[in-house]
Amino acid sequence: MFTATFTFAKRQFDDAFQALDQVIAATAKSLPGYLGEESWENPATGLISNVYYWESMEALRALIEHPAHQVAKREQSRWLAGYQVVIAQVVRSYGDGSIDHPLAQAGSMNPQPRRLSDLGIAG
Repeated sequence: MFTATFTFAKRQFDDAFQALDQVIAATAKSLPGYLGEESWENPATGLISNVYYWESMEALRALIEHPAHQVAKREQSRWLAGYQVVIAQVVRSYGDGSIDHPLAQAGSMNPQPRRLSDLGIAG
């Protein structure tokens, strides 16, 4: 599984932004391999972070290459005062099941916490 984290500072969102955002959101949700998303806002900085979860890099790439997403990339400076994208592979996902999370059903991905040394990471 993969995540695409989109962190940004916003300018003014207009009707064109809202329409494009709705198209991209609907497109993402309709693509095979889309697992869900979360959104966070940091009140101290005003930055917003959206985390999208994908079954595979190919699924994520389908959104990246979609024409609406390409328009958003070209026009982003109209609505954003800066952004950063981080694409990462999910190594493990687990929890106690008490909160709703897009990867809560991914329990087969090593549901028990492991030592860092088990992952080949010094700790």
